[in-house]
Amino acid sequence: MSMPYYVAPEQMMKDRADFARKGIARGRSLVAMQFADGIAIVAENPSHTLRKISEIYDRIAFAGVGKYNEFDQLRVLGVRSADLKGYQFSRQDVDARSLANQYAQMIGQTFTHEVKPLEVEILIAELGATSDKDQLFHIMYDGTVLDEQRFIVIGGDADSIRTKIETGFTPNLSLKESAQLAITALSSDDRKLTAHDLEVAVLQRNGARRCFKRISDQSLEDLLK
Repeated sequence: MSMPYYVAPEQMMKDRADFARKGIARGRSLVAMQFADGIAIVAENPSHTLRKISEIYDRIAFAGVGKYNEFDQLRVLGVRSADLKGYQFSRQDVDARSLANQYAQMIGQTFTHEVKPLEVEILIAELGATSDKDQLFHIMYDGTVLDEQRFIVIGGDADSIRTKIETGFTPNLSLKESAQLAITALSSDDRKLTAHDLEVAVLQRNGARRCFKRISDQSLEDLLK
């Protein structure tokens, strides 16, 4: 009987992390940013049928980068979990923190125990009654949860995009200003993104129970003027 090859646990985790990072880096980037009246989520996504940004529950949004089929499965699981919890208890019991923890457990379990990790990073955003109550969670490919402030950048060349936003971000930007800042950061020196290259949605403080809204192409073109 032949002995199986031995791979050190440290090397195995490093190889899985490198594999996941390379897959995510090939995807297009996504930015979530607080603005005066809510949270704006801007993603580079030329497809008009495959959505990277979705509503999870009344005041909670989901967005993902990486392999579409993998983060869309996570989206569906999140919707089912939120619906079940809201039905069994109350709608107020459904929050971004608990969803982020559930996602972290699922993604971390896959990263640790499966041969292939998930090639995804996801964002969970919850709109609060005021801006200081907003919650932005970044769940990484290994299940690490980051509680971010002001804005999040995931996918692609995240470091350079984060630097661009850091230089232009100020509190209480308007939706138009925040969208233009995000799009400028997502664009490269030789490629300017247009409305047709983007998917944009907002969680807007409008006094209603449901506050998720997609920005149509025409409305997005108006924002970019």
